[in-house]
Amino acid sequence: MPEIESERSIPIARSRLVDYLALTKPELTLLSVITADAGVLFASRGPIPVGVLANVMVGTALVGGGVGALNQLIERKFDAMMRRTEHRPLPAGRLTPAEVTIFGTGLVALGIADLVVFTNPLAGVLAALTLVTYLFVYTPLKRKTPWATFVGGIPGGLPPVIGCAAVRNEFTVEAWLLFALLFFWQMPHFMSLAWMYRKDYARAGYKMLTVVHPSGETASIHILVFSVLLLVASLLPAMLGYTGKIYVGVALFLSIGFMVTGIRFRLARSNEAARQVFFLSLVYLPVLLLVLVIERL
Repeated sequence: MPEIESERSIPIARSRLVDYLALTKPELTLLSVITADAGVLFASRGPIPVGVLANVMVGTALVGGGVGALNQLIERKFDAMMRRTEHRPLPAGRLTPAEVTIFGTGLVALGIADLVVFTNPLAGVLAALTLVTYLFVYTPLKRKTPWATFVGGIPGGLPPVIGCAAVRNEFTVEAWLLFALLFFWQMPHFMSLAWMYRKDYARAGYKMLTVVHPSGETASIHILVFSVLLLVASLLPAMLGYTGKIYVGVALFLSIGFMVTGIRFRLARSNEAARQVFFLSLVYLPVLLLVLVIERL
């Protein structure tokens, strides 16, 4: 009998590990890590600072994962109202609020400590600022105003600033260039997602732009406007002499493609058109940052 109990405990343990991993919002956390390390590489002068790069990767992953867990703790009642999120560990009852509190707080504390000790205090402060603005400004605002999406662009744009600060210990032009790129990229990305899940957001009482203005007219205008601003932001590194012709070509190709999908959504306002905007956004950022970093190095 003990052997049977032991065998049964293995899938249960694995299931809990999967649930804890889900709390960290792996996709968003991975994006934060990629953009933070892009900041390190873009701001570096001379040889790649491998130690700083590694600690920014670890610190950003821990803070991002902890913030994701604490965000789900705060929004657990609302997650239970949405089909997209009702099976998350907290609303499904597989983990308790106390467990998630300890887990999320522990990750955040370790991540900030890693950045402060092994890079510099400025990087740690920026990570803490990301946490505060995301959890205590952006998260509650989502149920009050559609402008919350723009406020959420601030913590979303800070990871590359953290990376730049970690290697240079100051606010640099490179940091602001990457912040602008991330900020403008987020708007079409999240607007398209908000359109696809507008019924879910409405069910949970979130004041998303696609809920407050359900025709999609306003959302489509925002997608187009921010696609144009993204084009400008993507070309700024080249205009300031940080990159060359290959980067310009890639930036133009991706940004014009982004604008084309925005025009399609403007004309159709369908889930399929929004999905095209969303998936192109997933390609746009890593490809552009990769070329940016390669040319910079």
